[in-house]
Amino acid sequence: MSIRSAVMALTVLAGGITFAAETYPSKPLEIVAPANPGGGFDALARAISRSLDTEKLYPQSNSVINKPGAGGAIGFAYMQMKSKDNYELTVFSPPLIIGSINGTFPSRYTELTPIAKLITDYQVFLVRADSPYKTFKDLMAAVKRNPQAVKFAGGSAAGNMDHLAFCKVAKAAGVDPSKLVYVAFSGGGEAMTTLLGGNVAFVSTGIGEAIPQIQAGTVRALAVTAPERRGGPMASVPTVKEAGINVTYEVWRGVFGTPGMSKEAQEYWMKTLKTMSTTKSWADSVQKMQWVDAYADAAAFAKFLAEENKSYEDLMKNLGLVK
Repeated sequence: MSIRSAVMALTVLAGGITFAAETYPSKPLEIVAPANPGGGFDALARAISRSLDTEKLYPQSNSVINKPGAGGAIGFAYMQMKSKDNYELTVFSPPLIIGSINGTFPSRYTELTPIAKLITDYQVFLVRADSPYKTFKDLMAAVKRNPQAVKFAGGSAAGNMDHLAFCKVAKAAGVDPSKLVYVAFSGGGEAMTTLLGGNVAFVSTGIGEAIPQIQAGTVRALAVTAPERRGGPMASVPTVKEAGINVTYEVWRGVFGTPGMSKEAQEYWMKTLKTMSTTKSWADSVQKMQWVDAYADAAAFAKFLAEENKSYEDLMKNLGLVK
């Protein structure tokens, strides 16, 4: 057993035996995905796990566990329960901020320990391959005619990310967001299943989780909320702006530790995730999922989160989703 991985070291002092503090890290790591398998949280958690293993960046084992429910609130509560546990990380995105604002989370986002912002994703609006809506303009025309007849689904709770993304687009297009009919699921995989089953007209989801179905030809992507067209399998998908609606919507994703995570653990993960973000295995995941590399260290991430909190407060008040 190496000195670094030893849990305890014995030192003989003045005729007695003293136990020295354990060296971090000395235990297996859990990476919490606050949603079901098949969604953006799960994809990011597993990409991190894969890179840690491939690049041998973590000397112990690691595993991904899914804690779905309540738009991420269950995963948040799990991290609260693990307060001061240095061997728990979680991934989060805008629902962390949204849940703090609308009170669906048990506490504010500031309770978690920000480690690093990793990637940016964008929303894509999908229909079944055989849908009568051939373009995003077709879909929006139907929504304008009768908003309640064109149901859509997403992998987050009502008033959350997948819902808000289309609400923002609809409002800019002159549609009252309160009249939209949204069907919420605990993960993008379930939302996709209900679309393929013909139970909703379209799905609002992250690009990364939509890629497999787009490549399989089972769905058709009508528009993406990026400021310009993406590459790869998304190269032919127009932006919302191209449909004449001047809106973008960014989905950032980052890593957090538990409340009260030790400074030693924070420093370890800040250094490790920065290294991970430069590796080939990580670049491969970013390319495969059509993410945008957006690494920011803990200090920059904390500042960004404060700005996001203000931005979402303004958006949600404007949409009538929070007082």
